[in-house]
Amino acid sequence: MHPRLLKTFLAVARHRNITRAAREVHLAQSSVSDQIQSLESELGVVLFIRSRHGLDLTTAGDALKPYAEEILQLAEEARIAVEATTGMTAGTVTVGALETIATVKLPQWLAAFRGDHPEIGLRLKIAGSDALLRQLEEGEIDVAFCFDKGGLDERLARRTISAEPLVLVASPEHAPASGQSDLAALAAMRFVVTETGCVYRHLFDTAFAEMAAPELAAEVGSIGAIAGLVATGVGMGLVQRLAVAHALARGEIVELPWPGSARTASLVLIWRRRRVQPPALKLLLAAAARNFAALRSAGDRPRHAEPSLS
Repeated sequence: MHPRLLKTFLAVARHRNITRAAREVHLAQSSVSDQIQSLESELGVVLFIRSRHGLDLTTAGDALKPYAEEILQLAEEARIAVEATTGMTAGTVTVGALETIATVKLPQWLAAFRGDHPEIGLRLKIAGSDALLRQLEEGEIDVAFCFDKGGLDERLARRTISAEPLVLVASPEHAPASGQSDLAALAAMRFVVTETGCVYRHLFDTAFAEMAAPELAAEVGSIGAIAGLVATGVGMGLVQRLAVAHALARGEIVELPWPGSARTASLVLIWRRRRVQPPALKLLLAAAARNFAALRSAGDRPRHAEPSLS
């Protein structure tokens, strides 16, 4: 079984569609079909069957899939091990990140890393948390920067690289009046949040896990939209300070004290476990462990407003 055929097989298994698989492996649709037929002929079985939803794996296809993944991973590790004997660190690392992290945290850090290692090329892809994990598992990216929400696949490794403060924000004109400040009072407020399934929504839900969740004023698709809606008085927000630092600095929103101990979100670095890691990736992982937590975002300072929660 040639690795090229197995790579095409896995692409079709992921997409359940010849056209999309062909786009991923950079082949014509006819070439993808020919390769699947060649693999089926070699094994003497049918690997896919058509259904209303596309191409489904047969029982034989299901049996082949984990072995195909392992064979390709072993081939990649063999190549990496051989390259490591040369002592060369040149290569390209594909980094995935949430949009907020890519915009606020990574430019300065990646520029410093590139300055220290000009022989290493960098690619940056932006996606949501679930998409980043899928891309890691499928080898589309080498490492991901995102916020931790647990439940990580055992094939992936994780390292916490910083604790990012969560801040309670409101419009200056609609900030709660002075008075008692406790979590119960806070839960009676209206909040603008991201959609269910988003890591930012997970952090919000966790903050109110011990009581009835606050009323939702709106569910939106980005942190930037939350800052904009909070600024107009639609509701309050509970977000990472790094995501709204510029809006705080401009006075569009104000930070209010959070009742109890300060809350933080763990910014994690996630990568695939391998017996041998590419030298370029090893350098990037080491650099992140060594100095990422020391990086401060622009405007990354507490900016509490006078009003407290009523």
